[in-house]
Amino acid sequence: MDRLDYFLSLLEKSPDNPMLHYSLAKEYERMGNCQKVIEHIRRYLELKEDEGAIYRSLARCLEEIGDIEGAKNALKEGIEKALKYNHPSMAEEFRAWLLEFG
Repeated sequence: MDRLDYFLSLLEKSPDNPMLHYSLAKEYERMGNCQKVIEHIRRYLELKEDEGAIYRSLARCLEEIGDIEGAKNALKEGIEKALKYNHPSMAEEFRAWLLEFG
């Protein structure tokens, strides 16, 4: 059983486990499946507040599928969370990325 199948089997038993959604998002990210990354990150964020890092993956995938406004919103939320959890360098990274959108 590969990692993806393993996480999916665990998710069947515990569909509201935020860390399984996080793990699935990262696994799908490795595979290049942005639709699934977005789906699992959004579910993860419904279940748990993140300190900011997951917004990088969300913004990247939203940008990749052409949802620029969604990517901007993800970065703005990521900045908010990064500052809340005292990650100023992450907030600056996200601000710089926002500037690239113009």
